[in-house]
Amino acid sequence: MTTVRPSPAYALPAFAFFGIFAALPMVLVVYLSLTAWDGLGTPAFLGLENWSRLLTDAAARESLGRTAVFIVLTWAVQTPVALLMGAWSAGRQRNRAILSALFFIPLLLSTAAIALLWQVLLDPNFGLPQSVTALQSIGFLGDPEIALYTVVFVVSWQYIPFHALLYQGAARNIPVVLYDAALIDGASRWGRFWFVTLPQLRYTVVTSSILMMVGSLTTFDTVLILTNGGPGTATRIAPLYMYDTGFAGFQMGYASTIAVLLLVLGTALSLITMKVTRFRSMQSQQEGQ
Repeated sequence: MTTVRPSPAYALPAFAFFGIFAALPMVLVVYLSLTAWDGLGTPAFLGLENWSRLLTDAAARESLGRTAVFIVLTWAVQTPVALLMGAWSAGRQRNRAILSALFFIPLLLSTAAIALLWQVLLDPNFGLPQSVTALQSIGFLGDPEIALYTVVFVVSWQYIPFHALLYQGAARNIPVVLYDAALIDGASRWGRFWFVTLPQLRYTVVTSSILMMVGSLTTFDTVLILTNGGPGTATRIAPLYMYDTGFAGFQMGYASTIAVLLLVLGTALSLITMKVTRFRSMQSQQEGQ
């Protein structure tokens, strides 16, 4: 029996799509990071001047530090909630299917709509703080000490359902025989989750974590609508600083430098995570292999 090998030509549309919409824009951004450009005229080549400026830019360092905090907080909030929700919704009971459909509603809404929704809900004059006495003294969006945590909550509320879907799909692929064996050994429900479900989901945790970290490095629209980086600079993370520099300050060249730095950081975080977790050495978890 002969094996039919697909022609390499079938991959050409995918390579063309990647080249036009991913590789080419990245090359252009790298070039712009070496220029001075206001977005209208002809870019003037500066060499590494923008990079030298970035090394001494206190505002950039501050935004990068805040971005690191933002990444850690979003991961710490989303991962346990999404994992538990995904593992629970993997059950075949009808009530779980109905509740899962309700839990995943935020996935149907746009980021702008969600940001506007929570902006209204947290408004101190017309939102929940005005209606709930216990919340009246809390400045969710106006207190520099709380605003970043509020943004983390809103972002997590939007994206937890997506990561829960990843865990749900992975949990449903866990061989039932593993749970049967654990049950015979006398494992409790918590024991079956801790010693069967969680180890089988370890690679899904890695995948989800990489998506969270890279997503946090590209989040700016939620922050833009909710706080616009305020109060002061309390929520001005690096993607928003890049946006403000380019579109408000008309420094597209320097903004491109920040964009390239975020690209490098995102790639480095992904590679480090895969290296530390030995993701590349993943072996089949299917029964009998």
